[in-house]
Amino acid sequence: MDMSAVGNFLQMGGPAMWAIALLSVFTAAVVMWTVWRLVQAGVWSSAKPGGQVDVALQQWIEGDKNAAARLTGRAILHCLVREAMKLRLDPHLSDAAARDEVTVLAKGMVADLRSGLRALELIVTIAPLLGLFGTVLGMIDAFQTLQAAGSRADPSALAGGIWEALLTTAAGMGVAIPAAMALSWFDGISETMQGRMEAAATRIFTRGPQRINENTPGGHG
Repeated sequence: MDMSAVGNFLQMGGPAMWAIALLSVFTAAVVMWTVWRLVQAGVWSSAKPGGQVDVALQQWIEGDKNAAARLTGRAILHCLVREAMKLRLDPHLSDAAARDEVTVLAKGMVADLRSGLRALELIVTIAPLLGLFGTVLGMIDAFQTLQAAGSRADPSALAGGIWEALLTTAAGMGVAIPAAMALSWFDGISETMQGRMEAAATRIFTRGPQRINENTPGGHG
């Protein structure tokens, strides 16, 4: 790409265009960082059918109290299932207390997954406004030039000023649209993961081995 052409393009758009260019770089960085975070959280690897989570849940349903010990992955779904099983068997916690602990843990994990989405929401809002702001400034400049020219005004010069002003609107939308698509994708991933967590926790607390406590036959009275 010809860097001089890029420089000319930015120059025509004025300060708003430079701001949008910086915003586009920031958008790309946020998207790549969010993808990296999702990979680290194992949102795709832990979703494979027949994986460690499915095997552990099946063993749990069959009454295996050591199912949690076989979950060795670092994915957030692995961590949640492992902790939920341990809390479910904790004799010092009631079912309600154990559920509350798992709920707090799951909410924290989902919030961590969504940590980059607020920035994308802001970009989706700001980028078109910056573009519109640049267009308004360009239109003001174009009409000031037209007024100064008086009766000798050249319509082609006015048209040139207007299309240059509209460049910032197009650039702002060019940043906002991909950001909105990425935001929708990431939001769907976090909602899907939240659904998997809720389903796994429900299976853990409604099925599987029971804890041994003072209210359970065979427990310590």
